[in-house]
Amino acid sequence: MINRDAYLAKLIQFKDQSIIKVVTGIRRCGKSSLLKLFQIYLSENGVNENQIISINFEDMKYSHLSNAKQTYDEIMARVIQNQKMYIFLDEVQNVENFQKAVDSLFIQPNIDLYITGSNAMLLSGELATLLSGRYIEIAMLPLSFKEYIEYLDDHSDLNRKYQDYLRFSSFPFAVQLNKNSEMVHDYLDGIYKTVVLKDVLSRNRISDPLMLESVIRFIFDNIGNQLSTNKISTTMTAAGRKISTHTVESYLSFLIDSFIIYRSKRFDIKGKQYLRTNDKYYVCDIGMRYYLLGYSIMDQGHILENIVYLELIRRGFDVYIGKIGEREVDFVTRMGDEVHYFQVAMTILEPKTLQRELKPLESISDNYPKTLLTLDDVNGISQNGIRIMNVLDFLLE
Repeated sequence: MINRDAYLAKLIQFKDQSIIKVVTGIRRCGKSSLLKLFQIYLSENGVNENQIISINFEDMKYSHLSNAKQTYDEIMARVIQNQKMYIFLDEVQNVENFQKAVDSLFIQPNIDLYITGSNAMLLSGELATLLSGRYIEIAMLPLSFKEYIEYLDDHSDLNRKYQDYLRFSSFPFAVQLNKNSEMVHDYLDGIYKTVVLKDVLSRNRISDPLMLESVIRFIFDNIGNQLSTNKISTTMTAAGRKISTHTVESYLSFLIDSFIIYRSKRFDIKGKQYLRTNDKYYVCDIGMRYYLLGYSIMDQGHILENIVYLELIRRGFDVYIGKIGEREVDFVTRMGDEVHYFQVAMTILEPKTLQRELKPLESISDNYPKTLLTLDDVNGISQNGIRIMNVLDFLLE
C-alpha cells in the first residue's frame, strides 16, 4: 500500500473523539487503503484485533447486510462490552437506510466510528440532519504530486516526473503499473465506467447515457474555462446534441457528487461578494482526462491550473476564482480568516507575459499573501510583494 500520511494524520488526530470520521472521495482514490493503514496504526499502538470490526459493503461476504437493521445487529453482536471498539464501514451508502445504522452505532458507548463513501450524497439529506455537528469529513483525492514522488523515492528530473504524473494517472494503483500505457488505460476505463454506471447513471436513474457522456467530455475538454449551464447547453445543441440547461445543471450536480469533477465559483475581490455565473470546472485526475480525450489534446496551461486547484483543496482551503475589475485571479483561497491569492502560468520568461500575469495580483489593494506559480526555475524572486515560485517546489512543500 502507498502511504497517505496527510490523511492518516487526520484520522489519528480524531481518534477516540466523540465524532464520526467520514472519508469521502472518488472510487479507487485510496479510501479503503487508508482505513487499513489506520487499522495497522491501531494494532501497533495497543489495540487488539478483536477490538476492530471492519466491513466493506462491496464485498460479497457481507451481501446479507442489505439494510440498516441487519448491519446494526451484526456489528452489535461482535461488540465486546466494556472495551473500546473501532468500527469501520466501507462504502456504507450501499446499505439501505444506512444513516439509521450509523446514528444508532454512534450513540453507543465505547464505539469509535469510521465510514467511507464514494458519493457526496452520503452527507446529504437525513444523515446530515441526524449527524449535524457530529461528524468530520476527510475528503480524499488521488495521489498528490508529493505523494507520487515519495512513492518513487526519487527527486531527480522532476519535470519529466511531472509529465509522467499527468499522463499515467494519479490513482494509487495506476501509479504502481510502472507507466504501462495499455494497463493504465484499461484500469482507468474500469474506474470511469464504474463511476458513470454505478454512481451517476443508476443512482440518478438517467435514461440517456450518451448525453451524459457528452456532458462529461465537454467538461473534461474545457477545464479552467469559465462556463455557465446555458453556454454548455447552447454549445452542445449547436453541435447536434440538444440538451436543456436544466438537464445540464442536473448532470453537473451528479458528476460533482461522484467526485469526478469539481466546481469552483467566482468571487468579486473588490465587491467582496460571490458571483452566480461562469464557474470553472476541474477534473479529479488528469490521466482520466487523457484516457477520455486522448493524449493529443493537451492544453498544458489549464492542466497546470487543474493540478494547482486540486493541491489547494487537498490542503483544506476553500478555493474560488477571483475577479478584480476586468481582470481574473486564478485562485482565491480561504481558510477561516486566512486569505491567499494565486496566479498560475506555464512560463513567465517573456517580460510581457510576466507583467500580464502580475497585473491582476498588483490590482488587489489588501495585504494578504500573493503568489505567482510557474514551471520556470524562478525561486527566490519577488516583485512588488508578490512571491514568484516554481510550481513543482510548491507542490512538494
